[in-house]
Amino acid sequence: IDRIDYSNDTATASPKGSLSSNVENLAATGNASFGYFGGGDADGTPGYSSKIDRVDYSNDTPNASTKGPLNHGRKGHSATGNSNFGYFITGFAPSNSSYIDRADYSNDTATALTRGNNEFAQFGTAATGNKDFGYVGGGSEGAYTHVSRVDYANDNVASINKGNLSSGAYLGAATGNANFGYFGGGQHAPDPTTPESRISRIDYSNDTVVSAIKGPLSSARYQLAATGNANFGYFAGGNPGPSPVVSTIERIDYSNDTATASEKGPLSRTSYLMGASSSRANAI
Repeated sequence: IDRIDYSNDTATASPKGSLSSNVENLAATGNASFGYFGGGDADGTPGYSSKIDRVDYSNDTPNASTKGPLNHGRKGHSATGNSNFGYFITGFAPSNSSYIDRADYSNDTATALTRGNNEFAQFGTAATGNKDFGYVGGGSEGAYTHVSRVDYANDNVASINKGNLSSGAYLGAATGNANFGYFGGGQHAPDPTTPESRISRIDYSNDTVVSAIKGPLSSARYQLAATGNANFGYFAGGNPGPSPVVSTIERIDYSNDTATASEKGPLSRTSYLMGASSSRANAI
């Protein structure tokens, strides 16, 4: 686990306590106190992990604590949530799935509950949201530009269709604040070999329209991770395609989001197929 210090984001990210075991292709979300990293492809273990690890932001040097598992083991999924619940959405389990599992932060040793399904069974989605709704964008299976919205107040029904992303991609990343969600990078669909640098912005106050194209990442990549705070979004790591995996971190300034993302201090190592969470993202 690498930690970005938002007050000094030109420095190299600091290694902190590890997850409880090696895993890739996982997803993460959290609240103001904890980050929850769930699912993935367990290193050296057949099948897909359902484990959830919890990072304590107030004491982030010990290894993460194992908590109640997901109801469905999976990889290639996405996650988002609000102050009370974390939602782990879609993924390969062991085929394309529409599962939405909800982790209850007030009872995080229990198995996550299955809620209403996502519209599409797919993998490679990205997700972000605010206190009321989660937005799931991109993904495989012909839904490359599709955006589905999860209503946290009525999460036992299927997610509903909203305005599409401005361009198709999967295996991208997303983050945002109270007003907007930013979806960046990914593999350009329907061409599975071309990485994407485009950023699409969803306006939560008008989410039925196609998302707006904003300043791109400075480099195209997929299999990256993203999180942020109220003012900035950070897109980290990833795979540029034929080039080696990178440690790059790029920052989007929400107050000037037509500009190209600026490169900041790197991760401590090259990495891809990660999850990312922050106590300040998604209007928390």
